[in-house]
Amino acid sequence: MLRGLARAAARRPGALWTRGSGSGTGFLAHVVDLRSDTVTKPGPAMRRAMAEAVVGDDDYGEDPTVRELQEKAAKLLGVDRTLFVPTNTMANLISVMCHCQRRGSQILLGQECHLHVYEQGGVAQIAGVHSHPLPDLPHGTLDLAELERVVTRGLGSPYHPVCELICLENTHSSSGGRVLPIDYLRQVHLLARSYGARVHLDGARLMNAAVALHVPPARIVEHCDSVSLCFSKGLGAPVGALVGGPKDFIEEAWRLRKALGGGMRQAGVLAAAALVGLADFEEVLPTDHQNARRFARGFQELASPICSVDLAAVETNMVMVRVDGPPPEELCRRLQAVSADEVAQTGRAVRVLLLPWTERSVRAVWHRDVSAQDTELVLKKWGFVLRQLGP
Repeated sequence: MLRGLARAAARRPGALWTRGSGSGTGFLAHVVDLRSDTVTKPGPAMRRAMAEAVVGDDDYGEDPTVRELQEKAAKLLGVDRTLFVPTNTMANLISVMCHCQRRGSQILLGQECHLHVYEQGGVAQIAGVHSHPLPDLPHGTLDLAELERVVTRGLGSPYHPVCELICLENTHSSSGGRVLPIDYLRQVHLLARSYGARVHLDGARLMNAAVALHVPPARIVEHCDSVSLCFSKGLGAPVGALVGGPKDFIEEAWRLRKALGGGMRQAGVLAAAALVGLADFEEVLPTDHQNARRFARGFQELASPICSVDLAAVETNMVMVRVDGPPPEELCRRLQAVSADEVAQTGRAVRVLLLPWTERSVRAVWHRDVSAQDTELVLKKWGFVLRQLGP
């Protein structure tokens, strides 16, 4: 009987059969996964589009669904062309390689940005490009005066590398999904042009930024020389990203995609999922943002001396929870566990999956698979765990 219940739980989305801590009793637990917006599962419409996609050999430029995606995305982003690639990490690497074709070129970027911290230093080990990280300001921006100082240092100097590229990230994930102001993007672009450099935008969550600013994505991208866009985060597709830019830039990007092993064949199956994600982002992403703010407001009402949230910093689908009590790892473990006491007090077994972000914070990321009802369950779970920990 227990095996049958466990199998049923495994088949049910968002449910997990788990053993209560210390009680020896099994609970059918509802799972809310807030580790990242990369954990989404393709819905029925997306799966149907993938199954019915018209395909061809994309490595020959003959896949009609990939071509449709690239053309629609180029129009949406306001660029000449786009190129479909497997991952946003590859999109960023290709972009850096296109801009910095002289080995030893320098790129400037934030010390906590994704390209610098989470992409294995690919720009150095593959492209031969020197990264110079600058301190990130709380909003995810860089200090413009410091940026100009470093950009100009290599001009005419035989000792310093020459800055070819400034890389920005929007939204800025390590800052909790903060959105870069459009005027800031304009100032960075003007600064770069003044000294012969260019700007690449890591737009993995660009659509979140556009929704938060209430502007078309092209309004953001117009202040950049190239852009990447990820489909497997908030847009909900299982695979894929884009590189966008001028015609000659994308022609070079096509060559580099092939060199990096990113040439694909019947990729329309994947592009079809990305098309569905693009079609509904204006409906889905605002809901993700609303649920993140709903959680942040509810968390403030808990008035915990152990954990706190800065509501003003919640701009998109992420919430950074500052932890002043137990280690974030311990807090995440408690939020994932289910006990008989919890079921007795709340009438529900809930597991919340989170990852520690820093030594004093936990980051929660909302996405299309987390509903308003799930958000309320997460708040109740936090309240239960915080009461267990005590003041």
